[in-house]
Amino acid sequence: MTETSPQDLGLREFAAALRNGTLTSAGAVSDALDRIDASQATLNAFRVVRRDDALAEAADADRRLAGPATGDRPPLLGVPIAVKDDTDVAGTPTAFGCAGEFPAIDTDGEVVRRLREAGAVIVGKTNSCELGQWPFTDGRAFGYTRNPWNGERTPGGSSGGSAAAVAAGLVPAALGSDGAGSIRIPAAWTNLVGIKPQRGRISTWPVAEAFYGITVNGTLARTVADAAWLLDVAAGSHDGDRHRPEPIDAFDAVGRDPGRLRIALSVRIPFIPTPTRLDPEVRAGVERIAATLGSLGHTVQIAEVPYHPLLGASFLPRATAGLHDWMAKVPDPAVIDPRTRANARTGRLMHRGPLQAARRLEPYLQRHTGAIFRDFDMVLAPTTATPPPPVEALDGQSGWGTDKVITAACPYTWPWNVLGWPSVDVPAGFTDAGLPVGVQLMGNANSEPLLLSVAAQLEQELRWDKTRPEPWWATN
Repeated sequence: MTETSPQDLGLREFAAALRNGTLTSAGAVSDALDRIDASQATLNAFRVVRRDDALAEAADADRRLAGPATGDRPPLLGVPIAVKDDTDVAGTPTAFGCAGEFPAIDTDGEVVRRLREAGAVIVGKTNSCELGQWPFTDGRAFGYTRNPWNGERTPGGSSGGSAAAVAAGLVPAALGSDGAGSIRIPAAWTNLVGIKPQRGRISTWPVAEAFYGITVNGTLARTVADAAWLLDVAAGSHDGDRHRPEPIDAFDAVGRDPGRLRIALSVRIPFIPTPTRLDPEVRAGVERIAATLGSLGHTVQIAEVPYHPLLGASFLPRATAGLHDWMAKVPDPAVIDPRTRANARTGRLMHRGPLQAARRLEPYLQRHTGAIFRDFDMVLAPTTATPPPPVEALDGQSGWGTDKVITAACPYTWPWNVLGWPSVDVPAGFTDAGLPVGVQLMGNANSEPLLLSVAAQLEQELRWDKTRPEPWWATN
């Protein structure tokens, strides 16, 4: 360890410290791996730790860093990064939260290929619930992943391992995936910035689209700039991708004046089959962000997003059919949670007519929901309805009981997955018990630059990145 402690550095700071010699990649990666190991019995953020491979890659990065500085030096050269357990990393299994003996993958997924091309050292794969179904991160395969802000609470899910790793300072940033809020929810519950980008912004190859278009890859970091920078590095298409949006420059939007915007404040809960309500402390967080936006010169007005009841009819077939597809890769279905198996059986029934109808509905739903953007530039909404629940909240629940728990806590995020549009979670403060909450900035197609410019304005005012959890998870 040098005078610069790696766990205190953001992504860009980390890269700069490696470039200027304040850190070595071998030292920093070894330190990250040691802290991961020391936290596994408590925080439990990782499913796979690539110690030997990561140290070899770090040594190679140091050799490159010691060479002549050139303009084309990879931006993340030597920086430790984590990816989620649904992401293919050559030489490791892709179990996506499931128990069983999965074979090692031969080839990196496209997003990992891009990270490696940028010089990143993949230190490991982070925990996810089974097949990303729930906004919690626990399962038979690995137990509970815990929230760095309170070990009795969930960090959210399904990208909870990635969020826990970043919030705890084990890595400066990480990738997650978001099929119904699985980046934004854990970001909200761990005081992070989480970007769910436009569908196709980051490749999902070796699948042309994930979960029939509702799931996208995205980024988690402490700051807007770091999350945006990682988005730029990871973004790009594979020739086999079904969705290939026009490129953007996310990092360039950070610090750009977005002008004075009209922002709709929407707290209406989209149609769900179970009753729920917005927790008063979460509402207070939303109101804090709205007041800050107003102080920045934006006009914030209560105006509810016109969510159509058929959004659910487009979401359910795609989600469950995707589960059915994933179950075909599971070596031993008998060790999978009965709720997962039941949802996958539903998906088998959805594969023909319902799935095709769900896809046909999407343009209509985009037009209907997009009506809000005739009068407003973006939408501000809660990310979750409650603060982070206890880690064991889903234990012993039936399928219907599970649905009631998750929709009570997290009813807000899933419509933007159906629509395919960007949404960015930013921290909105803490409850009286010290639990983080967050809000979403939501835009229409390809609006990441606008959302990120506003998110950066909020960060400059609120400096949520300066507040860190006490490291209760560290063991000797």
